[in-house]
Amino acid sequence: MGPRERQTRRNAKTHSLAMVIVSILGFFLLAGVAFGIGMMANINRWLSDLPDYTDTNQYLVSEPTNVLDANGNLIASLYVQNREVVALEQISPIVLKGTVATEDERFYEHGGIDLLGIGRALLVQLSGRSEGASTITQQLVRNTILSEEQFDVTIERKVREAFIAIKMEEQFSKDEILAMYLNTIYYGHGAYGIETAARTYFSKSSSELSLSEAALLIGIPNAPGVYDPTINPELALKRRNIVLARMLKNKVISQEEHDGAQAEELNLNVTNMPQSGSLAYPYFCDYVRSLLQDQFTTDMIFKGGLTVKTTIDPTIQAKAEEAAVSRLEARGADNVDVGLISIDPQTGYIKAMVGGRDYNATDAHVNHTLSRRSAGSAFKGLTLAAAIKAGMNPNIMLNCSSPMTFSKGGRSFTVQNYGNHDYGNRTLASATAVSSNTGYIQVQEVIGYGAIEKICSTLGIDTTDPVAEFRGQDNLTIGTCNITPLEMAEAYAAFANGGYHRDAVAITEILSRTGQTVYKHQDDPKQVLTPGQAAAVTQVLRGVMQGGGTGQGYMPNINQPVAGKTGTAGHGGKTTDVWFVGYTPQLCTSIWIGQSAGNYQIRYSTADLPLPIFKNFMTSALAGVERAEFPLGDTPTYKANAEWKFSHNPAEEEVEEEEVTEETTTATDGTEPEGEVVEEVPATPATPAQPAAPNENNSAQEEPEQPEA
Repeated sequence: MGPRERQTRRNAKTHSLAMVIVSILGFFLLAGVAFGIGMMANINRWLSDLPDYTDTNQYLVSEPTNVLDANGNLIASLYVQNREVVALEQISPIVLKGTVATEDERFYEHGGIDLLGIGRALLVQLSGRSEGASTITQQLVRNTILSEEQFDVTIERKVREAFIAIKMEEQFSKDEILAMYLNTIYYGHGAYGIETAARTYFSKSSSELSLSEAALLIGIPNAPGVYDPTINPELALKRRNIVLARMLKNKVISQEEHDGAQAEELNLNVTNMPQSGSLAYPYFCDYVRSLLQDQFTTDMIFKGGLTVKTTIDPTIQAKAEEAAVSRLEARGADNVDVGLISIDPQTGYIKAMVGGRDYNATDAHVNHTLSRRSAGSAFKGLTLAAAIKAGMNPNIMLNCSSPMTFSKGGRSFTVQNYGNHDYGNRTLASATAVSSNTGYIQVQEVIGYGAIEKICSTLGIDTTDPVAEFRGQDNLTIGTCNITPLEMAEAYAAFANGGYHRDAVAITEILSRTGQTVYKHQDDPKQVLTPGQAAAVTQVLRGVMQGGGTGQGYMPNINQPVAGKTGTAGHGGKTTDVWFVGYTPQLCTSIWIGQSAGNYQIRYSTADLPLPIFKNFMTSALAGVERAEFPLGDTPTYKANAEWKFSHNPAEEEVEEEEVTEETTTATDGTEPEGEVVEEVPATPATPAQPAAPNENNSAQEEPEQPEA
């Protein structure tokens, strides 16, 4: 082989090698292009379904709904995350500078992602260690708009997060982003946001934090479970010192400040923040929450940062609780519960709500002011209103003898007064004072069931509720239906204010997290009675509190006119429920006593419990209040008494009216009318575990307990 041939072969080999190299490079180039094209396709797909990052609401964090009493005091906080959002200027400057120095030292230089930080993190990871590269903006995106993806360790999530962070920097200022971040992050121990963290660990505002305190809090979010100072104080101290070192390195603090802060102990002053729910008045707060649930989603209630202004008066509420619980304890009434509600007749505002004697007791979360119970003779005030509205004069004479048999449609039933007491001939007003059952059955006969049912409905009682048992019964007037104390207070309040029904009001205003009004109560009274008719009802019910009435001896010691009606209900010949509904121009108070479980016997009368509770509560609640009068009006137009045809006419010789200090009803069965006749024969109350103390608000001691209805 000659030289030329060998050279030719060498050239051929060189050419072949070059082709191979070019082919390989071409392959990788094409692969790179293909990879790039594929990656771009993936990125486009990953970014195609982003949330609307231009909507500022997407960056809102979960905030508690705060419930306030009538004086603006916090009484409940409803939340998923316990957080109090504050503005940037309300946060200590050292917290702002320290957070940036520790979490994102180039925060004010980058545009959402930190390329230098990413490069440094890669080098650190190559050395076998780890370091985060997320900016404050990226962390904020992860905790808000992409919160559902924050635990996805994927390239897709990182790309989406970085893209939104860049866009977010175009939309918000650096200070706005920093404020949102500090209000968002978790600081351990149930504290979300810097303000709640400061109050949790140091019982102070974030604006009041010292350098050492600020450094401790700044270090916690890196690993809240690890650096919680209440759990791992030594680790928290080391982390605080790392933060101080970074602040020194970034020239946020001086060497002297660093050394002084590092020498300090943790000096915690922990305030354990309450769990989501009520801080006071739990029955009322539960009621408010139920009202909110009728209007707002669960997310809005527990995350939306609403401010709910309510009507509850802390002073009146405290006096209601004291009057109810102290009386039950004084009587040794351990086996009964209480429901008390007091509203302002002029506005409908709920001023006090005692749903039970002990909210924290086992199975005690039933709010008895909202529970339907047999109304007993407290219902007679409603029949009285229906009768006066129908044109019946309270001075009309009734035959109130006992027993009395009534017939309707070939059926008959017999009704007795308490103790089968024969009250003889009485005016309607006097029959109300002694609570004559036989007299009131006759009133229902002549005005009709429909008139009573209608006035109940217009006064706020839900007569369509099957549990209420408005079923057309001929003895409805003696309380053979189930009414809540709240409904009873609403109804009687109309007698106090001149005849206008107002729905009971618990919430006056609701504000959004930005302070905008989203709800404001508007007074919307409905006239049910004329002022004159309401005044006539009140005049009759004032007689209940006077000599011969079932409420005598329990007039509150106040310079106010007082009216009301007692009530006792029973089942199977045993007392199960005792009531008093009473009012002044300022307050209408409804009180129920009975067993939570239902129709079980109680050995207490209205004179034992509801009347003394009413007296003590109203005396305390209205002490020093200037006297007011019930509204007056034109005398109602009454029909001639002769137009009313009763089934049992008054006897020709009028029986002398007797003074009686108790009332009850006994229904004995002949042939029953439609619906059950409730037998209201209270058992004689057992001797209390301890004698009742004299009522210090009355110069005379209370009457001995007397069963009544």
